Amino acid sequence: MKNNRLMGWLTLGSILWGCGGPSEEPPMAPEPEARVSDAALAGPLPYRGINLAGAEFGSALPGTHGTTYVYPDPAYSNYTTADYYISKGMTTFRLPFKWERLQRTRKAAFDAAELTRLKTTVNRLLGKGAVVILDPHNYARYAGAVVGAGVPNADFADFWSRLANEFKSNPKVIFGLMNEPYSMPTEQWLGAANAAIQAIRNTGATNLILVPGNAWTGAHSWTGSWYGTSNATVMLQVKDPGNNYAFEVHQYLDSDSSGTQASCVSATIGAQRMQSFTNWLRANGKKGFLGEFAGGTDSVCLSAVDNILDHLEANSDVYLGWTYWAGGPWWGSYFFSLEPTSGVDKPQMGALSSHL
Repeated sequence: MKNNRLMGWLTLGSILWGCGGPSEEPPMAPEPEARVSDAALAGPLPYRGINLAGAEFGSALPGTHGTTYVYPDPAYSNYTTADYYISKGMTTFRLPFKWERLQRTRKAAFDAAELTRLKTTVNRLLGKGAVVILDPHNYARYAGAVVGAGVPNADFADFWSRLANEFKSNPKVIFGLMNEPYSMPTEQWLGAANAAIQAIRNTGATNLILVPGNAWTGAHSWTGSWYGTSNATVMLQVKDPGNNYAFEVHQYLDSDSSGTQASCVSATIGAQRMQSFTNWLRANGKKGFLGEFAGGTDSVCLSAVDNILDHLEANSDVYLGWTYWAGGPWWGSYFFSLEPTSGVDKPQMGALSSHL
């Protein structure tokens, strides 16, 4: 769970930095062309990568591209992040963006300029052999109204029908239904998710769908009841006519699993917080995906990052992979950023490298 305190900090940072990234650092020099091999996508945990942030930045809607938000693509910035991460062995990029920018009015055609930005970025990544996860980073909301209440399920289904039609031709595009739904009955989110899944399948799309749960889709709280009926109970009622879906969870390593602190509870907290969800997957014959996790740069956090990935690898029969939070051109000094500084890897890359 990344709460609004963090997103507010990012909004301010992106406005101050402007369209070229942080003004105090020059753009990185172009890197050699990198490509994801078919072999890298074979075997256990094929999806190993990072969230490429930027298109979801800024609270202003729709905002101004290049000023309040940016797509992490050379066509719109001076960074070549994809080649860097692919050269490290990553295969997969989760691409956050905002629903309201792509679809300015619900149930209306997509904004042409925004769709071009999204497709340019996705197609560039696909051209490198990578897998792309589309991530409407909206917390099950549109302009503040909650999906399944102020936003009818039919509107959410319409959005996904249009998006699926744009990207269904390539199986390397994964459809992440929504980032971190929260503060609603879990049954309400289930209804919205099933409506969107049906709409996707009605287009003829066979792509993998990632389905989050309620309560910021925390792995540690999957079986909990403090937010209402547990995800463990309700999400067993997900209906996919294509039977090609997995459950996406997020798991941070700080004291409250919020992802707002650089410190980590212990070197083994990752596996401990994942265990109940792992057990649930196996008991119910389901698959899981770790869409967000991160730790700071101290030795405890680096061990905790290593530990959570050890857990996924030890349970690769029920997991498809992971994407670290986060990369992208506008992070500056953010404590979880994996963006290299002056060509120097961040410490967290060392913790990830043995799993790539």
